[in-house]
Amino acid sequence: MKPLSRRTLLRALGAGAGAAALAGCGVPAAYVAPGERAAADRSGAEKKLVFANWPLYIDVDEKDPQKRPTLQEFEQRTGISVKYTEEINDNDEFFGKISPALMNHQDTGRDIIVVSDWMASRYVRLGWVQKMDRAAQPHVDRHLDPLLRKPSFDAGRLHTVPWQSGITGIAYNRKKLGREIRHTSDLWRDDLRGRVTLLSGMDEAFALLMMGNGADVTRWTADDFHTMTDQLRRLVRRRHIRRFTGNDYIKDLSSGDVLAAQAYSGDIIQLQADNPDIEFVVPEEGAELWAESLMIPDLARHKRNAEALIDHYYRPEVAAELAASVNYVCPVPAARDVLASSGEKETAKLAENPLIFPTDDMRKRLATARDMTARERPAFAKEWNEIVGL
Repeated sequence: MKPLSRRTLLRALGAGAGAAALAGCGVPAAYVAPGERAAADRSGAEKKLVFANWPLYIDVDEKDPQKRPTLQEFEQRTGISVKYTEEINDNDEFFGKISPALMNHQDTGRDIIVVSDWMASRYVRLGWVQKMDRAAQPHVDRHLDPLLRKPSFDAGRLHTVPWQSGITGIAYNRKKLGREIRHTSDLWRDDLRGRVTLLSGMDEAFALLMMGNGADVTRWTADDFHTMTDQLRRLVRRRHIRRFTGNDYIKDLSSGDVLAAQAYSGDIIQLQADNPDIEFVVPEEGAELWAESLMIPDLARHKRNAEALIDHYYRPEVAAELAASVNYVCPVPAARDVLASSGEKETAKLAENPLIFPTDDMRKRLATARDMTARERPAFAKEWNEIVGL
């Protein structure tokens, strides 16, 4: 059995609610102007950097979990030492941890951080991350997946670079359900009453549900949001939805307590290894392609070193090694050919896994939702949380 996904460690949102509200409001006094974001770069004199990431989100040596081959390769090639910490367990909690420093124009002690794009948009909006020098990142410029190049919150991806990506779609037990699921509306059929779960986090859940109603999530409207929440209220009243979950939907699917669930592609790869009856589908109406991105915080002391490390992970051979380990959607399509040419049969098979390298047909149905604005968020979050019971 593969190790549990990094996402299974995420705890329910709530601890960082105050910080999230601050970010959502985009407090004017906290904004940092472009000319005040950079510190004197010590990269030339100090061949080091600090990289903060989530647990279980990097390749490790099978014989020694403390060794991370792709990081070691970077250190050996460049002479730059990397202090790698697994300190990010929740987007809001981590925001609360480093926001006092950023708000007060102080160094966070980190040169690279990784957060979900919906949260990255807040850092960008507040001016808390630095613009990267793409001339120093030729592999990013050449190999970043076109589907991930133009997020609404960061034109040109100049402040953020995807670390890994994924799809929020539908997972179901084909054998127990006895039919296919091809449309989001298939979740609402009578044979799934009380046997389906949805994600509780608004930012994680809303895009797929809107797309199921025919909305264009790249430019969704308030009407699209309210149509979706009205639908959810009816489903909750009918007790059609068993519950709204965090990552514990994995346990529900595995046990058979639920037959279908809104799910993350990276989790399902692991479930399928133990239960081939579990299928993952991108509905005909579409599903959301999301990313968790690398950023360089304001006043980071080793910006050039950080840019070099980020570019390192966009070398196709390095991206392939990382993808083979973590099994998320790889943001470097060229890594597919690297995996396909592997002499190891199991590794080569990963190149054909559509949950790591989506097929052309799937890619046509993937979209990234526009970011929820600071003005929209409070009212929408209140409405969502009343339905979900948060």
